[in-house]
Amino acid sequence: MSKSTEKVSMGALFRNRVIRTIMLSVFFLQIGIWVRNYSILLYVIEQTNGNPVAVSLISVAEFGPIFLFSFIGGTFADRWRPKRTMIWCDLFSAVSIFIVLLTLIFGSWEVIFFATLVSSILSQFSQPSGMKLFKLHVSEELIQLGMSMYQMMFALFMILGPVIGTFVFQQFGINTAIGIMGIAFLCSAAVLLLLPPDWEAAQDKLETTLLQEMKDGFRYVWNSRTLSLLGGCFATAGLGIGLTQPLGVFIITERLGLPKEQLQWLMAAFGIGMILGGGLTMALAKKALPQVLLALGFAASSAGLLVMGLSTEFWLTLTAQFFSGLFMPCIHIGINTMILQNTDQAFIGRVNGILNPLFMGAMVITMSLAGWLKESFSLVAIYEASALLMVIGILAMVPLIRKGKVQEVREEM
Repeated sequence: MSKSTEKVSMGALFRNRVIRTIMLSVFFLQIGIWVRNYSILLYVIEQTNGNPVAVSLISVAEFGPIFLFSFIGGTFADRWRPKRTMIWCDLFSAVSIFIVLLTLIFGSWEVIFFATLVSSILSQFSQPSGMKLFKLHVSEELIQLGMSMYQMMFALFMILGPVIGTFVFQQFGINTAIGIMGIAFLCSAAVLLLLPPDWEAAQDKLETTLLQEMKDGFRYVWNSRTLSLLGGCFATAGLGIGLTQPLGVFIITERLGLPKEQLQWLMAAFGIGMILGGGLTMALAKKALPQVLLALGFAASSAGLLVMGLSTEFWLTLTAQFFSGLFMPCIHIGINTMILQNTDQAFIGRVNGILNPLFMGAMVITMSLAGWLKESFSLVAIYEASALLMVIGILAMVPLIRKGKVQEVREEM
């Protein structure tokens, strides 16, 4: 790689038509998703007087499709043309949302769960198609910087999203909120029309079966040492994050002795850290290997969890949470960049469809065990165990860091 190629800039990033278009599409999608998440949550709480079963069904509708459709969606994303797939997914999401709106006006409120379920299912087909477009149309030296910008958009909406969703519902009601969701998905579909035409996919001419392509996807990941190690990192991160995810409120009430409402400040600190970390990671992404970014993110998360478990001072816990959020983009950007750099474009969808459920599945396992573990062990022990899992993730990255350093030396020679 030449020295001029190494010097990538924000100007080069924004001159790329695919990156500009996808970022604008993501902007509209995030508005729709966050209005959906908070408007539906508040509406269900209002309709059921805070029934915990009804509220939990929202999470089932949002995360369940990741298990059921992630690999299937990834396989179809490899078979279908990415631009066409993304546009149709957004259009079908908009149509389903407007059907929900009509049903709400003339029928039962329970149909509201359908809006979350359908858009969540369709995202399992759309998201890997977006990754394929990055692989097809973005030069390798811009991929990591592009992923940084992509992640920064998500971090920004972690702060703005709940505010926007809550404001829309409280000011205008559920019907207007549903309408805004549908319009947001339509805007995203319109923006995606600006993408370059789809290339004729090799899969268009193949006569392989869906089952055979699924088997090929698992075989591809298994035979790739880099992707197999990434899968281990995904699972380890999921286990560690899931272990502490439901216990933040107990850090506030038991370790710090404060009212449970103070949990909002921990969430705010994490979100602000992610926004600033997105900018920091964009600067690092020009120079650092993605596996180094990933290891850095794991190390920061481990340190943050260690301090949070031991701390009895609010300011120290808040600082640790901010520190964890600051380096969280390193994890997301490092993982996505490594997937793109180490996967043939024909397998992008299936690789995503295999690795993402590993993370979610591991997280759900430890989330479901967290309450039971808290009855048997102290909060300190649980948080330290979570920190240890992150350290194990770093150790899994060592071979990949060495491999990256060797490749870097060869390219400089």
